[in-house]
Amino acid sequence: MNWLLVVLGAMAGAPLRYLTDRAVQSRHGTAFPWGTFSVNVVGSLVLGTLTGAALAGAAGSRLQLLLGTGLCGALTTYSTFSWETLRLVETGAGRSAAGNVLLSVAAGLGAACAGAALGHALWG
Repeated sequence: MNWLLVVLGAMAGAPLRYLTDRAVQSRHGTAFPWGTFSVNVVGSLVLGTLTGAALAGAAGSRLQLLLGTGLCGALTTYSTFSWETLRLVETGAGRSAAGNVLLSVAAGLGAACAGAALGHALWG
């Protein structure tokens, strides 16, 4: 049953990542990967909120598998983040690459912390 929860979450997360990435990126005329940045920050917020809820006893292991492992695992993408950062470096956009790394890590960590605080506030 656990694997089915992960699969169901991933079935929602993967197309959501693709569609969100394309929608966000189409609104920006730059090479900066705003789409990947957006899905990674949103995924960090969702996972942080889920963690806060789990620590408060409001989210069980099945919900964690469905949303945390399945949905967030397919929604967020470290490999695409790495590849897009490498592409920025290869095209001479080193400052954008460094900005992508710093902004992604800071925003992702901030979103996870904010989500954990939100989850604790709502269910703690």
